[in-house]
Amino acid sequence: MRLLNRSLSLQDVTLMYLTMLVTLVVILVASYQAGSSSGAKLPYHILLDPRGDLQLSWNISYALQELYLELQVKHLNQGVVFGMSDRGELVNADLVVLWTDGHKSYVGDAWSDSTGHVTLDSQQDYQLIEARRTPEGFFLLFKRPFSTCDPRDYVIEEGTVHLVFGELDKPLASLGQLNLSLVHSGMQRVLLLRPDTPSILMPKDVQTHEVLVPSITIPGQETTYWCYIAQLPRDMPKNHIVMYESVITPGNEAIVHHMEVFECAPQLEKVPQYSGPCDSKMKPRNLNYCRHVLAAWAMGAEAFYYPPDAGLPIGGPESSRFLRLEVHYHNPLLISDRQDSSGIRLYYTPTLRKYDAGIMELGLVYTPVMAIPPREQHFQLTGYCTAKCTQTALPQGGIFIFASQLHTHLAGRGVRTVLVRGGREVEIVQEDKHFSTHYQGGFGIEEEMCVNYVHYYPRTKLELCKSHVDPGYLQKYFNFINRFQGGDSCDCRQTSVSEQFTSLSWDTFSAQVLNSLYNTAPISMHCNQSTAELFPGDWERRELPQVTAHLQRPPYPCERARSPAARSGSPTEVRSDSRT
Repeated sequence: MRLLNRSLSLQDVTLMYLTMLVTLVVILVASYQAGSSSGAKLPYHILLDPRGDLQLSWNISYALQELYLELQVKHLNQGVVFGMSDRGELVNADLVVLWTDGHKSYVGDAWSDSTGHVTLDSQQDYQLIEARRTPEGFFLLFKRPFSTCDPRDYVIEEGTVHLVFGELDKPLASLGQLNLSLVHSGMQRVLLLRPDTPSILMPKDVQTHEVLVPSITIPGQETTYWCYIAQLPRDMPKNHIVMYESVITPGNEAIVHHMEVFECAPQLEKVPQYSGPCDSKMKPRNLNYCRHVLAAWAMGAEAFYYPPDAGLPIGGPESSRFLRLEVHYHNPLLISDRQDSSGIRLYYTPTLRKYDAGIMELGLVYTPVMAIPPREQHFQLTGYCTAKCTQTALPQGGIFIFASQLHTHLAGRGVRTVLVRGGREVEIVQEDKHFSTHYQGGFGIEEEMCVNYVHYYPRTKLELCKSHVDPGYLQKYFNFINRFQGGDSCDCRQTSVSEQFTSLSWDTFSAQVLNSLYNTAPISMHCNQSTAELFPGDWERRELPQVTAHLQRPPYPCERARSPAARSGSPTEVRSDSRT
């Protein structure tokens, strides 16, 4: 989730759209404190490996566009590899390596090729600040620009970053001897860049409610989604959630990957008790109606605070007392017999704030009419929230968006939400070029989704603002492709859209024509109230909104300079009071 700090007038929100590139996370807040070579203040932390032997701590300087990173190795052998790559692969990765030749130790900026062979970079952009050994392990503190203008380096941007790491078990005469395919390695996903926001004081009458799994045994498999139905107290009056945070069972910090709390539909009078795998055939069907997001946390995230003027309603006649907790366990070592009682702690107050906060769902409607052809490496889908819908459903004074939570499933590779006014892109609400559903999570993984949950206030009746291609124009596409491929056009009203897509002989031409259809054909709008009913109006065969001017990314410091501030291509010798 990205935290925002902007007020949007009705004019500002007349058109918001999501761009999904073939397709939760929570970005939270802390104020920046500059790192130093001694006693650096690093507020963000994440365990890299399931055993907890490697930990990354970091801080951010937006003024200098630099990251301060500290790698802690509890049991250092002959060296360590740390870096970043597009999807968490060890090949084509941007690396910093600590190694020894048996006599001296070195740190160097490096990269791996498509076979995993490592080469020292001619431009050294990881600047070592300090190396030290303590009883807690070996520490490397270094800094690195967001962008180095080195084509072999990873550009650190907002959104998911795939971290790679590995341990070296023997000395290297030279770094060129290193092949990462022979190294015990791993991968972790994290959001490195986080916005600066001042801390918020809690109300004096704040209360807490914990939604925790009931002391389960984590399955000895790599991936588990565990669902649990919890209940709020009976006849709980309306309160405002003002903060929430994770509660992780000690020892499971590297296994509990992300968690979400959903409120069930208020009209459900009863939801059966359940604690088990989310994909189990024994899961009650009613759990599918528990989809209203109340809280979301991902590994490495801090506590989430609502703005001082707003809180998320919980309790009262318009809310459900049934909550669904979903926990994603990432257990690559297949650890068994590990007990867990993790979950989310909600902080709420009976003293209602000025505004109810709301969550609006933007993007693509859950429907097979928006499909991605097989074998496509890049295919863009776009969902729209049109001016007609926002003008119909939002107040004259507009809304204030304070957080944004992107979400897709297995097809998602990149997601972008942009605010558009008068055909011109005004601002990027959120973008993740390296999106991973395994980091974001949520809902059944078999149900593909391309959405953004926008957190805002004041709350309105607009619950969902999404689109899909007009079905009539899609049928014209099927008729055209069938005739082009030598078949007959037919009245296919008795055949489902999924069956028609499956029956096509897919090639480059049929994929290109489908892409052209999605970019030109009219759309059907879902401008839905919280009751799931459409707002009054004509929402079928709406003209596709046109975007004529796109935002340009501001240049990085290295791009503004006449030439990159390249450092020597030689590694840095590590001097420590202990052998590395």
